[in-house]
Amino acid sequence: MTQAMLLNQLAQLENPDAKIVLGENANTGLLLQTAHSYKGITSGDDPRFRRAYWELPQMSDGWRYLQSTVDATAAYGGLEAILWFKAMNEKVSEVEEDELLDIGDFQERRELQNKSGVYIRGTDTWGKPGVAVSQMRSLPAAMSVGAPFDTNTAVVLPKDPAHLPAIWCFCSSPEFNKAVRAIDQKLNVTNATLVKVPFDLDHWQRVADERYPDGLPEPHSDDPTQWLFRGDIPSSTQPLHVAMARLLGYAWPDQPPHPAAQTISDPLPRRGEGEHVDLDGIVTLSPLVNQEGLANRLRALLQAAYESPAPARPKGAPEVTEPRVWDETTLPRLLARAGCPGMSLEDWLRDKFFESHCKLFHQRPFLWHIWDGRKDAFHAFVNYHKLDRKNMERLAHVYLGEWIERQKAASDSGDTTADGRLVAAQELQRKLELIRLGEPPYDIFVRWKGLHEQ
Repeated sequence: MTQAMLLNQLAQLENPDAKIVLGENANTGLLLQTAHSYKGITSGDDPRFRRAYWELPQMSDGWRYLQSTVDATAAYGGLEAILWFKAMNEKVSEVEEDELLDIGDFQERRELQNKSGVYIRGTDTWGKPGVAVSQMRSLPAAMSVGAPFDTNTAVVLPKDPAHLPAIWCFCSSPEFNKAVRAIDQKLNVTNATLVKVPFDLDHWQRVADERYPDGLPEPHSDDPTQWLFRGDIPSSTQPLHVAMARLLGYAWPDQPPHPAAQTISDPLPRRGEGEHVDLDGIVTLSPLVNQEGLANRLRALLQAAYESPAPARPKGAPEVTEPRVWDETTLPRLLARAGCPGMSLEDWLRDKFFESHCKLFHQRPFLWHIWDGRKDAFHAFVNYHKLDRKNMERLAHVYLGEWIERQKAASDSGDTTADGRLVAAQELQRKLELIRLGEPPYDIFVRWKGLHEQ
């Protein structure tokens, strides 16, 4: 049975944009009196200009961190992407040659709209803390870290920074979504609508004082997919994956300087987990080239990490529940956390690691599992960023070459199972050599070739 509702017509005219709102508005001001809301960047060509940060070995000139949407409200999130500002600038310059458009112009808070399809917006928020609201579904929010942000995100920036805790408490609460949906039921809400809702500053300031007596949490993440992550293994949400990345020589963008970053020629000693980091980014499951097998090396690195002192936690960072101790229970617990209870580390590496690595890093893996198709045969794990021409040759002819010689020796000694492993390894070596040469149809990995050869 439908229930009738009486509304004050004059009061409806006082609503933002004179929208009809079902229900009585509280006798409060609007959020727009306390904050501005900004629309984000449109690159005009995301496949060209946008990457996940781990797709680069390190941040280089012309790239900027980019904040995007979150699936659920969190203190910090949506921090996986980077944007190639230098190339966007060049695209703009090709269209409007009469304008000087460089990174400096972007920092001068100029909004650009032209035929290139590149829209630089929200520059007033850069370098300032605010609230990043995802403009779909239930409007989940995260704190803005002052980075550029994309067009699917709106940043609510307080006019007075002292009001940020109250605004964050409101925007991260269910009441915010309810208030916005009362005036706009569209799936994708505009950034302007987000601040046209009633906002009781005094009430939310009291909530903030109670919830954050020491102030808002400092920027921090234990999630290795976020560029705020600093590389600590035990406090990570994915200890095994972080340890594998460290073993293969990967370092997070904001990771503190570490002895593992040294080169082979660096005379300084490496200590702690750093002494277990592989310098060429290639580790095989079986012991080869005078190296221990991957599982033993990963155990040693994990033990060093869990026995090292915990780094200082930023203010407001969640407590770490993982015990920072290495004993007989640690590895089984980590494997259970990885969804493989009762599995050995060797089996997890061979059968589960790469699939879960791809899933964790959004099907954009930077650690590769290269094998010959047989579970009992050659398996190598490589850091993509270190796999240059020299290391490609080393993989094919040193690591795999030694494995081939072992199978030949075993076959000559009468081991009939070695014949199948030998054939599979020789075929893998042939394919790796074709990929190294980079001629069609194997021209899938030719980073060492000049652009005119690609």
